[in-house]
Amino acid sequence: MTTRTSTARTARIRSFSIAGLATAGAAAALLTVAPSPAQAAEPAAVSKQVSQAAAADKKYADNLDGWIKESLDIMKSKGIPGSYEGLHRNIMRESAGDPNAQNGWDVNAQNGTPSKGLLQVIQPTFDAYHVKGTPNDLTDPVANITAAANYAADKYGSIDNVDSAY
Repeated sequence: MTTRTSTARTARIRSFSIAGLATAGAAAALLTVAPSPAQAAEPAAVSKQVSQAAAADKKYADNLDGWIKESLDIMKSKGIPGSYEGLHRNIMRESAGDPNAQNGWDVNAQNGTPSKGLLQVIQPTFDAYHVKGTPNDLTDPVANITAAANYAADKYGSIDNVDSAY
């Protein structure tokens, strides 16, 4: 083996070793920084208070974009996972962004409990997953989004994991 080949091989091995250490370090950092679902459900009390106060002080547009952003701030303060994209995608599929949308034909409606609001929630589900700090009103856009995201987090891990009727 020539010195040149040996030097090239040593450099390649160092490169792989450094890449491996960087990957392992990034994974360890992610595990340290990113909360597990159990941790996400119960953020520290101080963090909750700060997030809730920040959400209360913010001004949100009275439209779909504002409702989603307000819901996300509340969700964050309560440890409910979800993203703007996941919420928006599901809202557009369920109600086309109409907070007064109501399903009058599915099995829930046939049983006397129609799905309502941006994310087409039925009253019993809303009651079970209502998030304190939002209006206790199924068709309130922010309450509807936040309760639906809370339900989806419980059943599917996140609203981001929902790609069809839920």
